[in-house]
Amino acid sequence: MSEKSDTKKIILNVKDLSFKNDQYVMDLMRYISETLSNLEITRNAMEVEIKAPKNMSKKTIKLRIKKFLHKKELTNYFRPISITSKEIEGYTVKEKKTIELSYY
Repeated sequence: MSEKSDTKKIILNVKDLSFKNDQYVMDLMRYISETLSNLEITRNAMEVEIKAPKNMSKKTIKLRIKKFLHKKELTNYFRPISITSKEIEGYTVKEKKTIELSYY
């Protein structure tokens, strides 16, 4: 019971990233687990659940997602967006909207 109060759950919605390439999701999970210690990472279909210590900032996870996207050269295509919900704490890795303009 004391273990639950010492940890918090952060959800990553990786639906868009999974549609692009499912291997990116596996690489993201591996990257986060290698760069941050004492995390429990599990995947449930289109969501990645991270159990982190209570004192770890949510922004730390966002920074690791951004670093991963930069490392894989995906910053022009994806970005992490905070989930705005009272029940769920986490991020959604969304595809960036791009506008293609054709000139004459």
